[in-house]
Amino acid sequence: MAIKHGAAAVVLLTAVALTGCSGTTSGGTGDAAECAPADGAVTLDFTSWIPGIEDVVSIWNEENPDIQVKVQTGPNGNGGTYQNFFNQLKAGNAPDLGQIEYDALPNFRVQDGLVDLGACDFVLDAKDDFVDWTWNQVSFGEDGSAYGVPQDAGPMAMFYRSDLFEANGIPIPTTWAEYADAAEKVRALGGYITNFSQVDINQFAGFVWQAGGSWFSTSGDEWTVDLTGTESTTVADYWQDLIDRDLVASYPAWTSEWDNAYNSGEVWTWVSAVWGANSIASGAPDTAGNWSVAPQPQWKAGDEVAGNWGGSSTAVFKGSDHVYEAAKFALWLNTSDEALTALNKAANLYPATKEGLSLPALKEGVEFYGGQPIYDVFAEASGQVAPNFAWGPTMTQTYNDTSDGFKAAVSGSGTLLGALESAQKSTIEALKAQSIPVKE
Repeated sequence: MAIKHGAAAVVLLTAVALTGCSGTTSGGTGDAAECAPADGAVTLDFTSWIPGIEDVVSIWNEENPDIQVKVQTGPNGNGGTYQNFFNQLKAGNAPDLGQIEYDALPNFRVQDGLVDLGACDFVLDAKDDFVDWTWNQVSFGEDGSAYGVPQDAGPMAMFYRSDLFEANGIPIPTTWAEYADAAEKVRALGGYITNFSQVDINQFAGFVWQAGGSWFSTSGDEWTVDLTGTESTTVADYWQDLIDRDLVASYPAWTSEWDNAYNSGEVWTWVSAVWGANSIASGAPDTAGNWSVAPQPQWKAGDEVAGNWGGSSTAVFKGSDHVYEAAKFALWLNTSDEALTALNKAANLYPATKEGLSLPALKEGVEFYGGQPIYDVFAEASGQVAPNFAWGPTMTQTYNDTSDGFKAAVSGSGTLLGALESAQKSTIEALKAQSIPVKE
């Protein structure tokens, strides 16, 4: 999930050794006996940062008197909640359930903090209800495993000022080559095609994801880090060229300067996730009715591939005495029409289920976007996200180190590829420091 995106303000997440936690092992499907119903009434503790989550949970509580859920809300994951989770796991008093973004799940898994819900047949039976790539985010490619239930997604598309493109006779770019050509024309008019973020490394990862790359992979317990592969290099070189030619702005993300650049018409597009619709509407209110959404530009004309930026899961923590009930609630929260509708209404969450993409609220035209039913574009994009992109267990460190390098590249004292090369080395060192097997 991302609401004026939490990943933009990354803080250090310290992985701690977890000891004394009961439950299934981290590496495989759990014992079926651990997913048995309780003999009596159960109360579950659930921590999340979704706005209005209490109202959504109240729907469940009214319908399930024997499985009550108490909600604890807090800051977004990297804003402090993840560190709280690790502290609670170490102390043996973690909640039964917690919201964890896809890119943070590997960290919790390698620290043996998650229950493998593969022990619950009804969870595995729901696999086909979810958009394929989202299930891979929680299963880590393991058949019969689920270290969480997919909650929401961030398929990417291009927000663009349709009025400015039309008034100036500039075709809407459908490929990245056309996007670069449009950038030249927009700059000649005194504007910028987009703002290149120095801190939203998840966005850059989404570009790599679309290009067919993946930054991490595993073989058994051993991790491979590949921040500098062919696809990452292609994406880095592309954006480096736009930076070098002063064709993109670089305002600090999520600031008044960033908002003003879009509100004033200085910046014309943003290739972002579905949740970005609300960011533009709130940050650029004077431009209402002038925006539209088109598919993400493609590397090859005629392709239909999208990246993803954001998304969360609902996970069950080691130490929970009520895995069965927790899994039941997590599945209801992320699959039932009533919960998905309430989540969309309360926090504009974009569902991870296939049927959720057709919620009535997501089929309507959006006034800010000139009445365009923009979520139809994202529904198409959601089915075009490759399933094989994997995150690593030290993503906060990777984000921080890459961001440092990106800032240097924007200032002219480095390159994006150099930033990735440096982050590659520091990520391998971080894995070694935590005694996580890593291939060099």
